[in-house]
Amino acid sequence: MKEKYIIEGKDNFNLKHIFECGQCFRWNKDLDGSYVGVINNGVLKAKEQNDKIIITGVCKENLKNVVLDYFDLENDYDKIKNKLSVIDDNMKNSIKYGYGIRILHQDIWEMLISFIISANNNIPRIKAIIEKMSSTYGEKIIFENRTYYLFPTPEQLGKASVEDLRKLGMGFRDKRVYETTKMVLKNKINLYELENEPTDIVREKLLELPGVGPKVADCIMLFALKRYEVFPIDVWVRRVMNELYIKNIDEEKVNKKELEHLAKEKYGDLAGLAQQYLFYWRREQGA
Repeated sequence: MKEKYIIEGKDNFNLKHIFECGQCFRWNKDLDGSYVGVINNGVLKAKEQNDKIIITGVCKENLKNVVLDYFDLENDYDKIKNKLSVIDDNMKNSIKYGYGIRILHQDIWEMLISFIISANNNIPRIKAIIEKMSSTYGEKIIFENRTYYLFPTPEQLGKASVEDLRKLGMGFRDKRVYETTKMVLKNKINLYELENEPTDIVREKLLELPGVGPKVADCIMLFALKRYEVFPIDVWVRRVMNELYIKNIDEEKVNKKELEHLAKEKYGDLAGLAQQYLFYWRREQGA
């Protein structure tokens, strides 16, 4: 049954900032300016209306509880932004540009497979592969007379062979997705128990999975486990950190350790949030 939840105020909630800052792949802008997204247990629609955000959806759980958790609404983003803004003008400007970013609390299984698929890939193609995979193996759900498909569970995706995954357009990632799915099904890693582990241990365990390198592991931890201290590094993050702070003539010579040390030194336990503001700012300005 369709439900509705209203979020008051938009100072810390901007649809474009949230859904187009690189953290999610299953939200799309509709013709009326709203965004529709498939989450792990339903479909949500978010629309700005005056100074409110109207969330409607069909979920397997209470919509209010889903929205509060998924959009991280119990976290004080004014406090976060104020703390980061005093670091320097670069951080202050990036926050001003992406003031409405929030870190979504997404399902760890979905983040694991999605970010394996994201390796050396572009966002339109990542989204297309995930949609095709979901429509092939996921559960069908109807919302506002349109058909959507939930992200496939490990059991559902476990039915696919490497060849089946290749047909979805995964390329070299097909074997990695296949092997990681089998490891999860054999309980060689319990993803949902990772929430209780220290960040260093979580990273070690994730890096044992095929297709999971340091950047993918950090993305999983930031977007599924709320580990705000991690600092995922991709080409845009390396570029903005080099341009603003390191100033190496050859950007490619800036190494990951140097960037991680700088991020920890400057942003501390909010490095992941700083990364999102910087990433969105630099990518949008440089696109």
